Amino acid sequence: MQINTIRHSLAHILAAAVQELYPQTKFGIGPAIENGFYYDFEFVGADKRGLTRITPGDLPKIEEKMKELIKKDIKFRKKIITKQEAKKLFKGQPYKLELIKELPGKTVSIYKSGDFTDLCKGPHIKSTKEINPKAFKLTKIAGAYWKGDEKNPMLTRIYGVAFSKEKELKDYLELQKEVQKRDHRILGEKLNLFSINENIGPGLILWHPKGAVLKRTVENYALEQYLKNGYQLVATPHIAKIHLWEISGHTGFYKENMFPPMHLKEISREEKDNYQLKPMNCPFHILIYKSKIHSYRDLPLRYTELGTVYRYERSGTLHGLTRVRGFTQDDAHIWCTPEQLSEELDSTLKLALKILKTFGFKKYDIYLSTQPEKFVGSPKNWRKATNALIYALKQNKIDYKIDKGGGVFYGPKIDIKIKDSIGRSWQCTTLQVDFNLPERFKMTYVDKNGKKQQPIMIHRALLGSIERFIGVLIEHYAGAFPFWLAPDKIWIIPIGKNHIKYAKEVAKTLEKNLSPEFVKQFVRILDEKETVSKKIREGETQKIPYLLVVGSEEIKKKTIRIRKRGKGDIGQEKIEAFVKRIKRELVP
Repeated sequence: MQINTIRHSLAHILAAAVQELYPQTKFGIGPAIENGFYYDFEFVGADKRGLTRITPGDLPKIEEKMKELIKKDIKFRKKIITKQEAKKLFKGQPYKLELIKELPGKTVSIYKSGDFTDLCKGPHIKSTKEINPKAFKLTKIAGAYWKGDEKNPMLTRIYGVAFSKEKELKDYLELQKEVQKRDHRILGEKLNLFSINENIGPGLILWHPKGAVLKRTVENYALEQYLKNGYQLVATPHIAKIHLWEISGHTGFYKENMFPPMHLKEISREEKDNYQLKPMNCPFHILIYKSKIHSYRDLPLRYTELGTVYRYERSGTLHGLTRVRGFTQDDAHIWCTPEQLSEELDSTLKLALKILKTFGFKKYDIYLSTQPEKFVGSPKNWRKATNALIYALKQNKIDYKIDKGGGVFYGPKIDIKIKDSIGRSWQCTTLQVDFNLPERFKMTYVDKNGKKQQPIMIHRALLGSIERFIGVLIEHYAGAFPFWLAPDKIWIIPIGKNHIKYAKEVAKTLEKNLSPEFVKQFVRILDEKETVSKKIREGETQKIPYLLVVGSEEIKKKTIRIRKRGKGDIGQEKIEAFVKRIKRELVP
């Protein structure tokens, strides 16, 4: 029996248990999902904000009722009935009636399991005896708009996980404990990296000093690599006339993800146009390209920008740094001739893998997304672009999976899903070939024969959203960043007030051997009136790479006592030796 069928059947058992415990409940839908299932309910007594009498504390009671039902060896029986019969059967269930109305044909399928009947096409298990009652668990409650539409009522979604064996459930729950410890939203607050404030709105990030340093370190390293590899830095505005997005096609293909336009002409007689916050950087880069005539000798031409864009993500999908409404992309666009395409994709892929490795990501899944049913450009060009992507993958000896028809309408692409330290996949890097925008913007270059030709355009974001990438970094390292990335690197802890002067001497020595800027930014002397043990505990909580403890013995020997994160006290060392140590660790 497939586990997804068991999970789907458990969603029905969950609904049956809720029906017994809360008879007036209105039922939404209950599918199987990755690792488990959920069901959406409207409980009687919900207030206008969607709050109900159901709390996480009720889950054990509902779970126990599910186990009672499972022991009864309840059979799942399918039946085909007319829509008229279904409307009578589900009288008083508005969400089911809405679904019946939308379904095609004159008949619908239902499943009966004990006293619970649901509108469902299946499949389901034959009987609850096929369910291992020790291999599932209800995990959480969340709000969910009916059909995912914010205009619809907010329902209560109960989630559960389910597996074939009890050990699989235990392993999953242990992994979730580790996931919870690494949650970037919790660590972001604990380490004072960032916050989200309701006064500016959801999905908009406030970077605190330490978080801003981390963000700048990530951006500086990436930008340094791009400039070394022949990219030219550009910078573009945050808004543009709506007409630009009409040319690019975003108003037609991407409108639901764009923020409403700013109607400046309504408040100023001088303004004849409305403006739009940018969801993409590409149209701006194209305009820079088009500001002069290009020869084939100019190509390939590579523009890069750490450009902040704004996209309207539904509030229910927002999640810390990994799903936001305003974010910075390490965006770049390359224009090249058809003959240059394979080499450009190969070098771009090599650069992507190098950068990901530097940040600590050595495992990944790579997907080649091919031509969808609806596309722009000629089939011949699609074949050329797809073959060029395959060439780049083979040149780098990369195993990849085909996502047939998964390309965007304007061209094929490579997506890299990096794997973090506990094996989770995260979509970050993407390389896309584009036939659409060069055509829409009438981009050209002059070839060897003096004729105008259309360049091929490559979109590439190697880190993707910087916000999302940092969220992934936080969870990958559980906040314990390598020395070169850590926003707070060294704390000097004098044992007593008589040792503060020596602590300052240590800082001065670091300044001479490194730089005043380094010490000012990354070194802190803890001269507050707290015990040494408390300062050390705080340093460990803040995941500081090095704590340097200095007292009378260190003054006498002209040394420092080093506590290294994760290793504790590693002994005394001359300051010069410590400088050599950290210089090695400063190189990514």
